[in-house]
Amino acid sequence: MSRWSIGRKRRSGRGRRLRRLLGGAAVLVLLVYLNNASWLAGDREGGPLLLAHRGIAQTFPMEGIENDTCTAERIHEPEHPYLENTIASMEAAFAAGADVVELDVKPTKDGRFAVFHDWTLDCRTDGKGVTTDYTMAELKQLDIGYGYTADGGRSYPFRGKGVGLMPSLDEVLARFPDRELLVHMKSRNAEEGKQLAQTIAALPEERRSRLTVYGDDEPVAALRELLPQQRAMSKALMKSCLLPYEALGWTGYVPKACRGTEIHLPEGMAPWVWGWPNRFVNRMAGADVRVIVVGGDGSGFSSGFDQPGDLERLPAGYTGGIWTNRIDLIAPVYKGK
Repeated sequence: MSRWSIGRKRRSGRGRRLRRLLGGAAVLVLLVYLNNASWLAGDREGGPLLLAHRGIAQTFPMEGIENDTCTAERIHEPEHPYLENTIASMEAAFAAGADVVELDVKPTKDGRFAVFHDWTLDCRTDGKGVTTDYTMAELKQLDIGYGYTADGGRSYPFRGKGVGLMPSLDEVLARFPDRELLVHMKSRNAEEGKQLAQTIAALPEERRSRLTVYGDDEPVAALRELLPQQRAMSKALMKSCLLPYEALGWTGYVPKACRGTEIHLPEGMAPWVWGWPNRFVNRMAGADVRVIVVGGDGSGFSSGFDQPGDLERLPAGYTGGIWTNRIDLIAPVYKGK
């Protein structure tokens, strides 16, 4: 056999191996695509789950927001009478069509939890200092509408109207015994996680099942150590779920660390998770994971889907959770209220 024939045979063999390799790669790519194609996912019943951030609250522009920004001093012109984190605002949110209401908790001097957002009382109330300087009864005497202004301090439309409106967590739990609540711990103190765990542990199991807790890593970890089955969310929990999912989720695998948690997924990151949106939401639901999409790209403060036009940024037929500061405007789009 000539050298030319031998060379041609070798080149032909290499060509066949290359074609088989490329063919195998193409099949693998096709299988990965089909396994993660959202349009092939089964439809889930009902519309998306609507989460009302702080009930129905006064909104404010997000531009230039820092951790210590007093947002009460920059609200939009009021369109409704409700103040965040009050019983009335939560009642109105559920009546408007919220499936879940988010609320913030801070510890008090007498070992209870007040439902209040800010690090200090100075911004939106007529009080000074922090909640742990006061008993719950003393906090009830404050005017939580004192600091709100939409015109740079020329007028204060809620001043004098917020006395007695700061509720305790106990009051909220009693007022909404069968409603879904998302409880936000507003500190990095692990002791608060232990304190909240004790509060939740005293509730009937059915009531506990309707509560989700989120916050910084330390208090959430402390709470989960005492209540490992409690649905929760923190950055650490999300990383332990989503990082391995990004590595292996193309196979359909959902990491064990995801189970029984909640994921707050920035809309800018969502398209990069395997199976987004329907396949991903279905997989997570099968592992008892609640997916909530929030505005933003995850690099700063998250925002909500607060105007009907904002919903156009979501994929058609999306049935996961939606974070909103204006449940009164968003719920009618889905629920016809």
